[in-house]
Amino acid sequence: MGASDTKPKEQFVHGVFESIASKYDLMNDLLSFRRHKAWRKFTMKKMNMHRGDTALDLCCGTCDWTLAMAHASETGHIIGLDFSQNMLNVGERKIKAEGREKQIKLVQGNAMDLPFADNSFDYATIGFGLRNVPDLRRVLQEMQRVVKPGGQILCLDLSKPTWQPFKGIYYTYFQHILPMLGKLFAKHYEQYKWLPDSLALFPGRDELADIFRETGLKDVQAYSLTGGIAALHIGIKESQHV
Repeated sequence: MGASDTKPKEQFVHGVFESIASKYDLMNDLLSFRRHKAWRKFTMKKMNMHRGDTALDLCCGTCDWTLAMAHASETGHIIGLDFSQNMLNVGERKIKAEGREKQIKLVQGNAMDLPFADNSFDYATIGFGLRNVPDLRRVLQEMQRVVKPGGQILCLDLSKPTWQPFKGIYYTYFQHILPMLGKLFAKHYEQYKWLPDSLALFPGRDELADIFRETGLKDVQAYSLTGGIAALHIGIKESQHV
């Protein structure tokens, strides 16, 4: 995918998140049947962070995962990066409310071109953002570049349920009911109509695990969450890649 192909998607996605930032947390509840907090708790358990660990949270949005990692690390430096300043503004208010301004730094930037040195972080995470980027392989390669050898790359995102009849029920909800809820609660029908389209183009759980391996990650694990409507993928950067 060339640069000319990625620009329209980047601009549209940027516009979506700039416009829905104030309603993003509410819509996450609707999008996940209020399961996103449980998914994040499961993910944090798998990460097993230790005191002083550092992390980069891409597409950090309103910073719920960023804050969870700051709590787990206690003292480690955590950076949240997002291209939507409006989303970061919401996240910044949460960070100040918890008194974590010294531990967490927020950066407006592009997940496909990270402004960080190689081998800088113990973890690189992306939550509900990989399906929104123009080139997910490039993002995974950038995440791998900035993580230390032996460090973890994690992706928590919506996925594609495979179990019937749940699959049919979920797709009906996602394609028809969710955009109407977006219109009702967030006054942005077109933006939420776009979300099912983004999922349709996004790799399924096994396919994304293969992409993790293709980009050089090792010991890749993929976990199905809530009947497959979400998935957690974890990969390890090879220790010899210095």
